[in-house]
Amino acid sequence: MTAPRHPLELLVRNLELRSPLPSEDRQAVLNLPYTLRTLEAATYTVREADAPEHCAVLISGFAYRQKLTGNGSRQIVALHIPGDALDFQNLFLDVSDHSLQMLTRAEVAFVTMRDLQVLARDRPAVGHAILVKILVEASIFREWVLNVGRRDSRARLAHLLCELGVRLDAEGLAEDYGYELPMTQEQLADALGLTPVHVNRTLKALEDEGLIVRSKRSVGFPDWKRLRLVGDFNQRYLHLEPQRSGATV
Repeated sequence: MTAPRHPLELLVRNLELRSPLPSEDRQAVLNLPYTLRTLEAATYTVREADAPEHCAVLISGFAYRQKLTGNGSRQIVALHIPGDALDFQNLFLDVSDHSLQMLTRAEVAFVTMRDLQVLARDRPAVGHAILVKILVEASIFREWVLNVGRRDSRARLAHLLCELGVRLDAEGLAEDYGYELPMTQEQLADALGLTPVHVNRTLKALEDEGLIVRSKRSVGFPDWKRLRLVGDFNQRYLHLEPQRSGATV
């Protein structure tokens, strides 16, 4: 993928993956005022019960959504890749019901919620694109509920690896061989409802079966078709094609 000349170009590409925008609306997104910051891994952009004032747009690196039980147990409920706006779900809510943290060191562009709200209201095509993005995130949530609730550990892990690969590829961020997996085994466990020990065993089992190859943090897929079968993976829920229902252009 060609490196963006403007930090918010990644956001435009991300929106246009499913909702093409007229040139003037693309420019309106690029004209949004922003503050660029580099955040270290584990840094919060918003905490549960905060009143969100800014929307963080991920320029590089990875992030995740999480919720905590009353006794402090963590469930990772979503992963985010470069180009994702991390706070669209809070765009018209007064208080955040979950927390967002950096998974890796990341570059982030902060845009005020007020500026995004005005843009979404004043430019229907941009508002439609934001709504479609939120609906796709809801679709991914549903698939994650199914994954944790009804698939066995082998299928859960295979499914997550497939999802991340397809999403990165759609944004032009995956390599031919696979991608760098940005998650520790503890983080994978918190996303899959497993223990780190169980994740370790499952990774080794997938490797022994010839479904994945690992080198440090990189993961490759010598038998992608079979990995998809093991993970019960159907990418329909990602809605990677332009969505025409209710489109303004």
